[in-house]
Parts: sequence; structure tokens; C-alpha cells
Amino acid sequence: MATGYDYSWFILTRKIIEKEFALSGSEQNPDFTGKSWRLVLRRVTQGIPGPVKAFMDKGEDFIVERDLATLVKRMNRLAGGEPLLTLDGVAREIEARDRQLDNAFGKDMQITAMHAARRYFGDRLSRVATPHKLLDPAAGPLIAVRLNILTRKTLGGLQTDLDSRVIGADGQAVPGLYAAGEVAGFGGGGVHGYAALEGTFLGGCIFSGRAAGRAAARAVR
Repeated sequence: MATGYDYSWFILTRKIIEKEFALSGSEQNPDFTGKSWRLVLRRVTQGIPGPVKAFMDKGEDFIVERDLATLVKRMNRLAGGEPLLTLDGVAREIEARDRQLDNAFGKDMQITAMHAARRYFGDRLSRVATPHKLLDPAAGPLIAVRLNILTRKTLGGLQTDLDSRVIGADGQAVPGLYAAGEVAGFGGGGVHGYAALEGTFLGGCIFSGRAAGRAAARAVR
């Protein structure tokens, strides 16, 4: 955001997008959200998943090209035509990353994480692509995705006390106002810390809702 632009770029290959590009939403990942082993196996064996392929073909923020020069040219065109990116600059970043694959003992954090993930058979089979150089023609074409910055949700927007009463700017409880669930701050405020998992949020909703209900009942007695 400090650059004045509300987007960044993500460059990957066909080989990566086949396994690693998951989309959010039940309508976009019917295999996983539908708990269908048949569809999961089809994802593993039939290349790029249909929903992802549709984004590649029709998504206005997706650019697919065989050579890096054309890719960079189209990235600039999509961003309004200004030469914000240079071929030399983009190539330098990609080549620096690719060089890390020449040394089996390289310390690049992303590549180390990929090797670690692939030690688990399930991830190696269906979720993490074999580490490869982005500029390897056999892994292409190259794909650039424009990533726009947005706020999807917050893990706690209101300060609350142990009775789920909302705390005002003056540090005092607002009379008659309670908050429960994610808005009460349980997601990032202590119950789950910074590693909250979507499937565990219900417990926090119930816990903070019970606290709010009991406090409200006591207040009207």
C-alpha cells in the first residue's frame, strides 16, 4: 500500500496451478467441499481443475503467456499501460529464485517449505507441485495473476470484557451493548491466538454468546 498501488503480482506456471491454486468458495472447489474422493482423484489426474481453468481463460486478472517478455508487456498493459514493470527486473527476481533449485542445500524459505510439505504423501500427490524452475519451458506456460488488496473479514472488531460487554472509547462498558462471536474478538484475541482455523470458530461463538447471555440476564434482574 505504501507504493500507492492497491495490487501486487503473482507469477507461477501451469505445473504449479494444476495442484496448488485453490479457489475459495464451495461453488469453486466442489471436490474438496463436497468431500468427494472421486472428484479429488480427478483433480489429481486430469490437470488443471475446471474452475481454475475458467479463471485462466476468462479472468480479467489472469495472464497466460509462453515467454516472459510478452507476459511482462501484458502485465503493464493490464495495469493501465504504464511501464511499471521491466523485463530485466522481473527476470532478475525469477532467476534468483530459480537458482535456489540448483543447490540441494539451498535455504530459500519457499522452496524449503515445498520440500517439507512433499514429505507427506497426500500433499505430494494432490497439493504441492514438484519444485521446478519457473522459466523451465516444460513447466509452462507462465501465468501472472494480479492480486488486489481487500479486507475479507476481521477477527475481532469490538473490544469486550469477560462478560462480552462492549467497551467504549472511554474504557468503560457501554450500557446494554454486548458482542458475541468473531466481532467480540475471540478469533484473534486469545481463544485461538494467531493460528485460528475456520472449523474451530463455532466454539468461540458459543462461549462468547453464553457469556453475553448470562451477563444480559443478570443485568435485567
